[in-house]
Amino acid sequence: MITRKRFLLALLWPVLALFSVMAQAEPEGAAQALHLLSYLGADYPATVANGVVVDSGEYQEQLEFHGVLAGLVAALPANAGKDRLVQGVAGLGDSIRQRRDGAEVAGAARRLAADLVAAYEISLTPRITPDPARGAALFAQHCSVCHGASGLGDGPAGVGLEPPPANMRDAARMDRLSLYDLYNSIGLGVEGTDMPAFASELDERARWDLASHIAGFSAAPAVAGGPSFSLEQLAGQAPQQVAPQGAVALAAFRAQRAAPPQPQRDPQQLIDFARDTLEQSLAAYRDGQRDQAYDLAVAAYLEGFELVESALDNIAAEQRKATERALMAYRQGLQEGLPVVQQAQRLEAAKSELARCAKLLGGDGLSGSLSFFSSLLILLREGVEAILVLAAILAYLRNTGQEAATRSVHLGWGLALLAGVATWALASYVLEVSGAQRELLEGFTALFASVVVLWVGVWMHDRRHAVAWQDYINSSLVGSSGRLGFAVLAFFSVYRELFEVILFYETLWLQAGPAGHGMVLAGAGAALALLVGLAWVILRGSRRLPLATFFGANAVLLCVLSVVFAGQGVAALQEAGVLSLHPLRFVEIDWLGVHPDALSLGAQALALTAIGVFYTRSWLGARRAGQPA
Repeated sequence: MITRKRFLLALLWPVLALFSVMAQAEPEGAAQALHLLSYLGADYPATVANGVVVDSGEYQEQLEFHGVLAGLVAALPANAGKDRLVQGVAGLGDSIRQRRDGAEVAGAARRLAADLVAAYEISLTPRITPDPARGAALFAQHCSVCHGASGLGDGPAGVGLEPPPANMRDAARMDRLSLYDLYNSIGLGVEGTDMPAFASELDERARWDLASHIAGFSAAPAVAGGPSFSLEQLAGQAPQQVAPQGAVALAAFRAQRAAPPQPQRDPQQLIDFARDTLEQSLAAYRDGQRDQAYDLAVAAYLEGFELVESALDNIAAEQRKATERALMAYRQGLQEGLPVVQQAQRLEAAKSELARCAKLLGGDGLSGSLSFFSSLLILLREGVEAILVLAAILAYLRNTGQEAATRSVHLGWGLALLAGVATWALASYVLEVSGAQRELLEGFTALFASVVVLWVGVWMHDRRHAVAWQDYINSSLVGSSGRLGFAVLAFFSVYRELFEVILFYETLWLQAGPAGHGMVLAGAGAALALLVGLAWVILRGSRRLPLATFFGANAVLLCVLSVVFAGQGVAALQEAGVLSLHPLRFVEIDWLGVHPDALSLGAQALALTAIGVFYTRSWLGARRAGQPA
């Protein structure tokens, strides 16, 4: 449990002894000192009111905390700011002994913490944007047993503990703790109580994710109109420090630190972020932190390079592929546990590819023509698959006189458009969809679409003959089950493509800059016109095809798309770091979802096997019925 008491004797006196032997130790002692300062600032105000001690036991612990803090600061390595820190800690002790006002002592502790950070160059900012969704799962696994599922400190294992588990919904206390304070507490724990140190069990990224989730217990949903805060501000400042800016700013700060937004970067900044994060990954790998190194490698791709892929595809697709291969090769080396020297070589190869990308995307913004064609190709490329599925199904129904059933198709893709708009609104104004969440949603949607499209393809093949079709019309097409199948297919065919379109256009909008926004809109309009024209041609041409030929062609198209979606879905989950990489020597065909990886190819082989099984069953059934196979 994350509490505040009895932090010291068992934990900190051994640390003091260690510092007396190792004069140059720095980050661990500084982190312990920061931890103590945060808890002095958070807990002291409740122990003294108007110069009178409210709780003598609590007050005595504050004095003990200060004594250990003074020893920690004295043991820190000498530098230009140490004398000021020592004097400041002494002054803080005088204020505590004189029972000064709680706000005064808390402010002094916070100022000392800022001086400590500056003097010893302590980073308070996470290297990867925290993901509270991951933190929720970690909280349920590690913390809820004591703190309770909702953070009230009422978990079953916390009954009878002294001190009791902290109430994480105590807004007054949580407002005195920064996100870094929470992160630090999770890692260091509180020895002498039942709160363990999680630094050896949870890596850096996990602790930040957990801290962000905990911050959400005392935060309300974000409201429009509030200021935006940088990740550095969200991690290093406490809500109490933002309170003077007003209630709206305070509410916005609480909400944003509970769901930190992804920083907006131009193409050069995104590539720089990918390179810098990869270097941090290698440093973590060199220190033996393999999980942290892998997380950083995934973040370098998802929060950096992936956001410029679309622009690269339009000017240098081969360079995009080469860079992606280099990044995946580096990540694969982490999984295999290659020697640091080999990983360093792979890192240099990846950085070289990133440098080439930076050169191709150089400049303050995309040119007008590139903005136009990028916009056109994004919508055209992502929309063709959905248009083919929708147009084929609509033609299929109209050719058989089932106009009423087309309403289900229109309902499905209409709901998909609404869901896409809702996703964009949530990602932009309410929630922040991280790179990993984006890839997870894309991957699972693609795999589900693969199953649905395969089912409809086989369904069409089974009813390609007039007799079978008429039997089906009379039995179930006009019923709710048949219409639901069409609606589900239409929804997922459009939504999975629309999700990617939203992502790519958000990135392109930033890359184009204000001067290029008009060309982005023009490109989208041109692509939309082309897609409508393509649908019209398909619908028009389909009326002239024989029924069996038309049904058979559509069935083949949908089965091919099923194989494509299977490969794309697995690849997305691999990019998110959920599935491991298993590279093979094989061709790569992006538009068919073919990637040189055992898992991706295995998923496509499974889809092909399913197609073979279903079509064999259909062929045998047709023979028994006396129909042409």
